[in-house]
Amino acid sequence: MLRLAPPGFERFLQSPQFVATFGGGEANVAVTVAGFGLPASYVTVLPSNPIADSVVAELRKFNVDTTHIARAKGRLGIYFVEAGANQRASKVVYDRDYSAIAMAKPGDFSWAQIFAGAGWFHITGITPAISASAAELALESVREARNHGLTVSCDLNYRKNLWKYGKEPAEVMRELMKHVDVAIANEEDCQMALGIQVDVDVHSGKLDHAQYRKLTDKVLAEYPNLQSIAVTLRESKSASHNGWSACMNDRREFLVSRHYEITHIVDRVGGGDSFAGGLIYGILALGSNKEALEFAVAASCLKHSIPGDFNRFTVDEVNTLLKGDGSGRVQR
Repeated sequence: MLRLAPPGFERFLQSPQFVATFGGGEANVAVTVAGFGLPASYVTVLPSNPIADSVVAELRKFNVDTTHIARAKGRLGIYFVEAGANQRASKVVYDRDYSAIAMAKPGDFSWAQIFAGAGWFHITGITPAISASAAELALESVREARNHGLTVSCDLNYRKNLWKYGKEPAEVMRELMKHVDVAIANEEDCQMALGIQVDVDVHSGKLDHAQYRKLTDKVLAEYPNLQSIAVTLRESKSASHNGWSACMNDRREFLVSRHYEITHIVDRVGGGDSFAGGLIYGILALGSNKEALEFAVAASCLKHSIPGDFNRFTVDEVNTLLKGDGSGRVQR
């Protein structure tokens, strides 16, 4: 998508200008994975115009393979984001109707060609929220990925402002989740996208790990196909100050990461995608789910320090934080 944001922490059109960059759930994950040194391809539909050409060029700059991006009628989706600060929350406005991906449908992609030689497929709950046809395409994609032997991950990413075409989120996502191996979510995603309820207050800013274990146990019991589920744990003390950690249930044990206090947040948009990309990298490249979880949390913690959707940190920089160096001292 095209991301339009007011300069700094201004409100929409406080100054008559927007900072234009690109972003979006699956694209952010692809950029993160590629940045950590693993091959990553991005699959979507874009219009044929110079702005869409710039999207492709930007992804290539991050070493993301773009050969499977299709071109079709429609437009490039846009979202507007106003960065929150202190007690003022961030605000997002979507403009995605009649975008090329919103009008895409099953049969538009040759999945056998796309999945040849691939090992992992990632999708988010944002894509099936865009339109009825995009939801059908999303379901086709995960079915085909499983049929071709790929590991499938899904970040549930519930977005209430997108589910407008008549179907309830759980109606779509519960079916899609039957084809997923690794689920990524927060507590609200599980409740709103899957209809799985536990006594967790998403607005309290306080964590009860026992309740999160109960939540993940319920999700795993509901979906026997799942190998694991990771849940991000955000303590939102203000728009500028969050506690950040995560947990993971892999059916063998319930893992809880270390906790980070993130103050003076620059941009939290894309933080969850950095977590997802870090987790995928960690599962593929590191020795254990515990290491993968810690790496993902550290990567997403760092993402909060830079503007824009994309993660711009290397494996070495994430490992530096994991080793305990979070002082922010100048490196010379």
